[in-house]
Amino acid sequence: MDVKAAPNGVATIEDRILRITGYYGYYPGYSSQKSVSRSSVTRCKPGANCPSTRSGISRQLSPLSVAEDSAAPILELQSRSPSGICRHSRVERQIRSGEEGTQTHTENNSQENQSQTRCQSCTSTFLKVVWGFLIILSVSSSWVGTTQIVKITYKNFDYPFFMTWFSTNWNIMFFPVYYSGHLATAQEKQSPIKKFRECSRIFGEDGLTLKLFLKRTAPFSILWTLTNYLYLLALKKLTATDVSALFCCNKAFVFLLSWIVLKERFMGVRIVAAIMAITGIVMMAYADGFHGDSIIGVAYAVGSASTSALYKVLFKMFLGSANFGEAAHFISTLGFFNLIFISFTPVILYFTKVEYWSPFSAVPWGYLCGVAGLWLAFNILVNVGVVLTYPILISIGTVLSVPGNAAVDLLKHEVIFSVVRLGATIIICTGFLLMLLPEEWDEITLRFINSLKEKKSEDHAEDITDSSVHTRSRSRANGTVSIPLA
Repeated sequence: MDVKAAPNGVATIEDRILRITGYYGYYPGYSSQKSVSRSSVTRCKPGANCPSTRSGISRQLSPLSVAEDSAAPILELQSRSPSGICRHSRVERQIRSGEEGTQTHTENNSQENQSQTRCQSCTSTFLKVVWGFLIILSVSSSWVGTTQIVKITYKNFDYPFFMTWFSTNWNIMFFPVYYSGHLATAQEKQSPIKKFRECSRIFGEDGLTLKLFLKRTAPFSILWTLTNYLYLLALKKLTATDVSALFCCNKAFVFLLSWIVLKERFMGVRIVAAIMAITGIVMMAYADGFHGDSIIGVAYAVGSASTSALYKVLFKMFLGSANFGEAAHFISTLGFFNLIFISFTPVILYFTKVEYWSPFSAVPWGYLCGVAGLWLAFNILVNVGVVLTYPILISIGTVLSVPGNAAVDLLKHEVIFSVVRLGATIIICTGFLLMLLPEEWDEITLRFINSLKEKKSEDHAEDITDSSVHTRSRSRANGTVSIPLA
């Protein structure tokens, strides 16, 4: 049969069939080359040298480099040749297997990296939760211990301003404690002066100057002293449970001041929480009929919460956010300012017989040191907790001091709580917890509800599909076909 080229470039009928059927690796002239190769092979006698075979096959190898997909049928042809061509097929197969092995190795490495990243994120989250649990217990225990020791100290030493001044002086040790932790944990150690200058940037780019020391430290030191002093005055009139519950209202006051002064985002749920806090305050004052020591104690506690909220809002307005080192520097600066400029106040109160004690040996220094130490520990834990765990857990630790104080008052002091006081405490704590909701809580809640609805609809569809399949199989077994209604 004569081999003639057709107008469409197809040489034979076999080429047409291969082109139409889409044979893998086909290219025009395949059948003619196949026939030529077969003829060249048949001309050679067994055992004879056939140089033309190698040259012909080598000439056929040249178009293989044009397209990789056209190599498969030619490799079958080459495997039939008597010498040297199988090596090329083995090389091609080794190259392909090497590429596949490289791709598989890359995919395995990516999967291993993803699994390692997931493990590291899970480990960090687990460590944060563990640290958060420990911080919650430590924060609540230190605040409960401070409140209860103050109540015990009042039995022998009833001078709240001296206690406030003495406890605030201990804030000077905050920065040395922070620097000790830096030496113990940091890989690159810094000198105390260099670290002090680095942390003093909270006051500005120039660091701590005398002008900034007086301008920035004085108002915050006064607010700090007022907060603690009013808190101790409230403990003289009310139980530790009532005072700690009323102090939790500072979260609502922070929101109201931030909304008014800092123009922060309005949130309806936080307005509800603020209303609940005010309701709890009124109920707490009403518990004893708006007269006597109860209403005065409530006023002191609310005043302490208000000054605390004002301190936080002004700090955010003028100083912004601060890291752990800057916070330690700032609180130590407050203690230093208290020691220098506020020390004249307890002296004046002593000589005016407002807070007069005699002799000095009668001062319960052990209780005073306990109050000051626990107060310092509380401030350190609050700032450390923000670094080690989630900030919301610190707030939870603060509100847990209310049931802690209630348990101590009930078991040790045998305090009987009225229904009104108990209801006011629950309302205030509930409002405090509502304040902890994130700003996007409504969107998060809607997404969660929609995901639950989609999951239920998918489960319902799967149940309908399973029941329909079961019904069809059972009807077929009975010889009938049943179509379920949608």
